[in-house]
Amino acid sequence: MKVLVSGSTGLIGSALIPSLEAEGHSVKRLVRKEPTSENEVFWNPATKTDSSKLDGFDGVVHLAGESIIGRWNAEKKAKIRSSRIEGTKSLVEGLTSISNQPKVFVCASAIGYYGDRGNELLKEDSAPGTGFLPEVCTDWEAAAAVAASKGIRVVNTRFGIVLSDKGGAVKQMLTPFKLGLGGKVGSGHQYYSWIAIDDVVAAINHVLQNETLVGPVNFVSPNPLRNEEFTRILAKVLSRPAIFPMPAFAAKKVFGEMADALLLASAKVEPSKLLESHYPFRYPELEGALRNILEYR
Repeated sequence: MKVLVSGSTGLIGSALIPSLEAEGHSVKRLVRKEPTSENEVFWNPATKTDSSKLDGFDGVVHLAGESIIGRWNAEKKAKIRSSRIEGTKSLVEGLTSISNQPKVFVCASAIGYYGDRGNELLKEDSAPGTGFLPEVCTDWEAAAAVAASKGIRVVNTRFGIVLSDKGGAVKQMLTPFKLGLGGKVGSGHQYYSWIAIDDVVAAINHVLQNETLVGPVNFVSPNPLRNEEFTRILAKVLSRPAIFPMPAFAAKKVFGEMADALLLASAKVEPSKLLESHYPFRYPELEGALRNILEYR
């Protein structure tokens, strides 16, 4: 396939492109600055540049968006929302205005769609939660759905916690855990739904080519874990103790609203559609995923 990828320098994009190329696909990067190589395509969502540059791709993978990591204030939340929703609206407008539209549009989303749901088992047809992240994800997916109304197959990849040695949650946790200062967050009873970066990129390739996959697809391992078990396994892989918990009040003091939405929220998510489409998970268990990331690279 000829594939166009936005957010190509991010955690997922930087791993996805070499993986797609290794599978024989021709890949170009969507960039917001003047191209410096023939593998880049210029597109500025703010100015809506020439849509013809988007013509002729079989698939588009849209990963661009402001990082949600960091203390949330009004400005940060506005950037999180605008970069996803307005950016997606602009790109979809461009893709649907050209003569050779892509067959498939894979647009990032997140399990933040479900909000804080305790022990409830969440599948792709579960209702959205309430709060900032569920609202952002709902509007984000609605912006992508406009492409479906124009005949493009749309897949919304609801990413869980992505495990990688290059960034994301694991990198944030490594320093305290390596120093023996790690531990559970809050009660530790909240569910963390996670996925190894190798499964993220392989599953994106899977949905690009599997025409039966449409709409939201949960990108998580089949084995979500409570935070206390997640942190215990991480400490085991690092051969360190996990005896210094972060109380909920401390997490909220340090991270503010982000703590409630990401660190303390519980989302027990099942990858129903990936399992039904026979996607073969490389790392279904957390210990194997972490050892691959932390020991063998």
